[in-house]
Amino acid sequence: MSSPNSGALAPDPSQMTGIIMKIVSVTAFVAMASCIKAAGQLPPGQIVFYRSLFAVPPILVWLAWRGQLAGSIATNRPYNHVFRGLIGVTAMGLGFFGLTRLPLPDAIALGYANPLLVVFFSAVFLGETIRIYRWSAVVAGLVGVFIVSWPKLTLLTSPQGLNHDEAIGVLAVLASAVCAAIAMMTVRSLVRTERTPTIVIWFSLTASVAGLATLPFGWSALDTTQAVLLVVAGVFGGLGQILLTQSYRYADMSTIAPFEYTSMLLSIVIGLTVFGEVPTLWTLGGGAIIIAAGIFIILREHYLGLERGRARKVHPPQ
Repeated sequence: MSSPNSGALAPDPSQMTGIIMKIVSVTAFVAMASCIKAAGQLPPGQIVFYRSLFAVPPILVWLAWRGQLAGSIATNRPYNHVFRGLIGVTAMGLGFFGLTRLPLPDAIALGYANPLLVVFFSAVFLGETIRIYRWSAVVAGLVGVFIVSWPKLTLLTSPQGLNHDEAIGVLAVLASAVCAAIAMMTVRSLVRTERTPTIVIWFSLTASVAGLATLPFGWSALDTTQAVLLVVAGVFGGLGQILLTQSYRYADMSTIAPFEYTSMLLSIVIGLTVFGEVPTLWTLGGGAIIIAAGIFIILREHYLGLERGRARKVHPPQ
């Protein structure tokens, strides 16, 4: 007969399922980014439209399979959904603009500024208490962002104007991270009253309409390869969203969030093999600092969550 603790070191199958789903979702999002980059420098609104529209079919199939399709669009907070959608679309468009002008690993590394900014905005706008440990991690992470960005931003003042597109790409990705952080704060408010399927489908539809609205400003004529790449990017985006959402059903956010950083490794491999992009020491060094800061914040949140749980057991609410 086995002792009660004999399986204490065995991995939890549920947690492992969540981790695997997270890694596959990250792979899908990197594949999406790779398709968009391979399609070339297209208008951001056009990319947003394809990315959002063709993400809808897999999402609808997923909702139908779970029996959540009926009523998934019903909400009492349409304006909040539209606001979140427009901020998210702005983040998406800026991110896609930067992606088509930067090496893939650089764009991925700079995107990691998003969770750092969420901590900052939570303190400033939501009044959350942020202690010295997390502030230190945020500062360290932003130093990493500066290290990745600096070689390209200095080119803005280059008399030859070399790689001006890369410098603009850095600014676009950083602006995208700011907008994404604001969108994430809006989602925090929405999840208090809205179901996940409602949030997902409203965002996809809002993004599709917003992307289509940029048509009068000039879209590029697509060849067959570009059209296929954008459609596939949309499908990968939808699958990534589904897998990401499902992963949180099997494991805590603090458990699976660090696996987000596998995207850095994937982007380096794809950048080398597909686009012939060799990551610089600036990218690798700065990226490592950003990742370390992000993981520290995640682990710190997990520790504080455990502390709060123990406090509730010792001093239950009266």
